[in-house]
Amino acid sequence: MRWNRFVISIGLLLQTATVAAGDSIDVVNQESDTYRHRVELRQRRWASLIPNQFVIQNAGNMGIVSAGFGWGYGKRRQWETHLLIGYIPKDKSTRGKVTMTLKENYIPWDLHISGPHDSSTGILKRGWTFSPLTASLYINTVYGHEFWKSQPNRYPDKYYEFMSTKFRLNIALGQRITWEIPSNRRKYAKSISLFYELGSCDLYIRAKFLEHSIPLKDIIGLSIGVKLQTL
Repeated sequence: MRWNRFVISIGLLLQTATVAAGDSIDVVNQESDTYRHRVELRQRRWASLIPNQFVIQNAGNMGIVSAGFGWGYGKRRQWETHLLIGYIPKDKSTRGKVTMTLKENYIPWDLHISGPHDSSTGILKRGWTFSPLTASLYINTVYGHEFWKSQPNRYPDKYYEFMSTKFRLNIALGQRITWEIPSNRRKYAKSISLFYELGSCDLYIRAKFLEHSIPLKDIIGLSIGVKLQTL
């Protein structure tokens, strides 16, 4: 009788130890999964800061040429943010000048021209697409002592009101065509886009409102550029 009780007790102890060990393993696995999830989340957040676009643009109130990088995001990558550095040659001034532009683009829709297309996501796998409308809003500045943020004392009070020569607010509408490079031919870019924009700045628009005789061609400028999608 005592021997049976002893065997039963040993069996219960072994079962309890096995269950406890299993619970410990589950807790460890749970902690590992939680840690791994946090690491992956941090990695995704840091990865989202990596620019996935490079742009070269001519004119657009940003200089004779400007170049920079940017980010495309959104379900269809319909939003873009670009940071550009431009150059204005000295021309009639004593020296050339550097500009900096922060630009936001919106592409409402794309038209698939050729190549396979993923109907579930609306994303082109490879081939050509045409964007019939792009809308841009951007602000830029010119570096130099000739430009000011607030009106100097040499001008009459409120002569320029809220305007300054240091910062310009611009709007533009345009179109673009994109070639999605086949995966077996990619080296440095995933796609290449050619685009043009017709735009104006706050100073020109204000002048048009104050003086209606100014022709539209004098306040609207043409800009062309190339965008490389790298990721």
